[in-house]
Amino acid sequence: MKESIIKTSNLYKSFKIGRNSVDILKNINLTVEKGEFVSIMGPSGCGKSTLLYLLGGLDNPTKGDIYFGEKNYKNIKSNHMGTLRRRDMGFVFQFYNLVQNLNVEDNILLPILLDGKKAKNYEKELKDILKIIGLEDKRRHTPSELSGGQQQRVAIARALISKPKLILADEPIGNLDSKSGEDIMNLLRCINKDLGNTIIQVTHSMESSEYGTRIINIRDGEIEKDSKNNLKCSINY
Repeated sequence: MKESIIKTSNLYKSFKIGRNSVDILKNINLTVEKGEFVSIMGPSGCGKSTLLYLLGGLDNPTKGDIYFGEKNYKNIKSNHMGTLRRRDMGFVFQFYNLVQNLNVEDNILLPILLDGKKAKNYEKELKDILKIIGLEDKRRHTPSELSGGQQQRVAIARALISKPKLILADEPIGNLDSKSGEDIMNLLRCINKDLGNTIIQVTHSMESSEYGTRIINIRDGEIEKDSKNNLKCSINY
């Protein structure tokens, strides 16, 4: 049996709208094993992004439990949760979230610096990651000098630099054209396959979801279907 990296138990999330309470997620029971590439998909408003934020410790559930390995989020203090996110998780967002006045390599190294570590100790990791994302010749460029696809590659590299156990991606190609989106999904799939990083992405696109090794369909805040997928990596880097 494979090791579980993150799981939820009887997870609920509700929001108050006036005097009413609206359930966004209802009784989510989910286990993600080490090395999986899980695509969580569903229409807008189904709760998939809310679930991703809960898994990343960026929001708190109304009730239920989330475990990262053996650690229950309820027992982790807020400052320790921040450390867990910096060291064990990498985040990739739809709009890249790069610092505009920093160049490519400084954006990639940002999590290392925020964790109080020295950038010079990560020169090899930086070189390797720049090669993986295919931007070795752009390391001194700022985000404004890059295309959308290139900026997302930098965001992926930033998520990888601390060698996280888990990468969480929220609509990673939602702001890209179809060709750039395909390249990014192939890159994520190969990172999962060749580097072994566990990835959870949320998407509303069936085509994007097919890059995962497992597809979870959410509808109206509940898991509707959970199935394996055997798509193979289609590029080499």
